[in-house]
Amino acid sequence: MCGRFVIKASPSELIARFGLDECADFGPRFNIPPGTDVPVIRQSPEGKRVLHLLRWGLVPHWAKDPTIGARLNNARGESLAEKPSFRDAFKRRRCLVPASGFYEWKTDGRVKQPFYISLKSGEPMAMAGLWESWTAPDGNILRTVCIVTTGPNALMQPIHERMPVIIGAEHWQGWLAEPAEDMQALLAPYATDAMQAWPVSRRVSRATEDDAGLSEPIVTA
Repeated sequence: MCGRFVIKASPSELIARFGLDECADFGPRFNIPPGTDVPVIRQSPEGKRVLHLLRWGLVPHWAKDPTIGARLNNARGESLAEKPSFRDAFKRRRCLVPASGFYEWKTDGRVKQPFYISLKSGEPMAMAGLWESWTAPDGNILRTVCIVTTGPNALMQPIHERMPVIIGAEHWQGWLAEPAEDMQALLAPYATDAMQAWPVSRRVSRATEDDAGLSEPIVTA
């Protein structure tokens, strides 16, 4: 799964990294939890690559109310094409969620030790996402997103049984715009040798904590 992530890059850095034609303004965040607005890259109807802020927690367009979003932060890549909550978005509304890194918790007995996972290059990664647009009874529109997950690579395996699907730069455009049936091969663990991980402070378990120190490595016993 993916329950928290980090975005240190500025809008100008993301414009350069992802070739954005439009980018919402936002500041760095070091402990992003579900239920909050997060930066999401989509392709506009005009074919432009744009970044807007969407609520993390997918609300399908057919949902009766938005509370379902609290249960749909992640989508398992293995079942995107079959699950009613995700299959329409997988076909028509795929997106990229930029992140400097993400957190995952390793369970050791009764202790849960958080780890920070990122690319060795230091560049922002592109996590695979799905987005939806839900219309409230009063006409207001809520746009939401979820992060697609897969099984672990060798780096993640000792930490957790799931990890985000990370899309390589050569496949960004395909994920945003090509037919869904051509995207199945991308729903796989990212290359182990391109990633790094280290233990971090347990403060990250508190969603109210949000500072640069959270992603810094610590020494564990």
